Amino acid sequence: MEYGEKILTYLVDNYRKSKKDSGDNKTNRRTQVKPEKLYKKYNANDGDFEEISRLNQAVNELTEKGFTYSTTETFGTQLQSIYLVDERILDIEKYLSDKYGYVSKHMQIEQLQFLVDCYKNASPICEKECALLLKSIDNRKIPKNYEELDNVFKAISFIENNQTDLFIREVSMKVYGDSKFFEKVTMHPVCTLLRKYSDRTIEENELIDEILVDYHIYKEPQKLSIKGNVVITISDKDMDLSGFSEGIEIMASDLKQIQSVKICASKFMTIENRTSFLRYKDDDTVTFNLGGYANRYQREFIKLILDTNPDTKFMHFGDIDAGGFWIHHNLCEITGIDFAMFYMSSDELKNEEYESCLHGLTENDIARLKELKEMDLYEHTVNYMLENNVKLEQEIISLNMMNRKLIV
Repeated sequence: MEYGEKILTYLVDNYRKSKKDSGDNKTNRRTQVKPEKLYKKYNANDGDFEEISRLNQAVNELTEKGFTYSTTETFGTQLQSIYLVDERILDIEKYLSDKYGYVSKHMQIEQLQFLVDCYKNASPICEKECALLLKSIDNRKIPKNYEELDNVFKAISFIENNQTDLFIREVSMKVYGDSKFFEKVTMHPVCTLLRKYSDRTIEENELIDEILVDYHIYKEPQKLSIKGNVVITISDKDMDLSGFSEGIEIMASDLKQIQSVKICASKFMTIENRTSFLRYKDDDTVTFNLGGYANRYQREFIKLILDTNPDTKFMHFGDIDAGGFWIHHNLCEITGIDFAMFYMSSDELKNEEYESCLHGLTENDIARLKELKEMDLYEHTVNYMLENNVKLEQEIISLNMMNRKLIV
């Protein structure tokens, strides 16, 4: 932003958030901004003189327009504070809108009223949410999710009136004309609203989007990928998978027909990424591809395995990063099984074979790792990752392990 736009936007937004906007203020405090809020080194010895001059010039221009006034230090020219001329608030908003495309609070309230008029009779949930919006409009309050409301209402009104069995991407095409928009942008807030008004009991550990099934909307067919020396009894028939070198995929819809899963090996291992699942083979290990966080069907299948194989050792193999550890943590939580971690330690991060494949941590990685560090199970490895700014994906580990087996 130019300094002129930045100053006026900050002052106008603060004015509209204050009680002055609704007329409820008991004291008439001035709406102000400090220059260091706009340029943090404004009063610092190492501040950029040209940057300070640009800020001062912008304040002078706004003062000439009658939009702001300012105070300076007692003995000097440095600005102390910049103030809004409250009486010009509408003129300032029009100026910002015309020159910078600013959307004023008045325009936002008009848009909210437009949404209410459009969706108040569209569906039961839309009607209830529009009633809440009317209260916001009366109080001149802008909801935090203001910008996404139109798209959320579009989906809610369609979903509540839907009577046809559809897949998620088909819904997205019908509502937005884009097969991925719903899944990527609005599915979470939409499902949150559907749950808010749902009468049925939500099962423990149920995924938020599972509510869509109540409205005849389904994910793409879920598949369970398993490989190794295992016998599955389905519809009273035994199916030996040991002859399938790459394993098989079972449709989740067939899960109800499975009576038992007999692991004919000492270990059962979930694998986070599909490439590593395809690569890894061990005669004494049955492997199962998660593909990320375990979904409802994978959870039920794993619990069925535990019921049939109480003495089997359960392990998990995933990325050595924040996501990989959170996936492991979630897996243990939702199944009640203590999965041992397989090749997910600082030893792998120190291994010279993998040095060229190490990556640095992002700010999000660091924040998520700091939470994990509080858990004893992850503390040692996570501390090493934070201290050395490293993470590693599992694909290189599974490749090297299998290459070594071939050499042997």
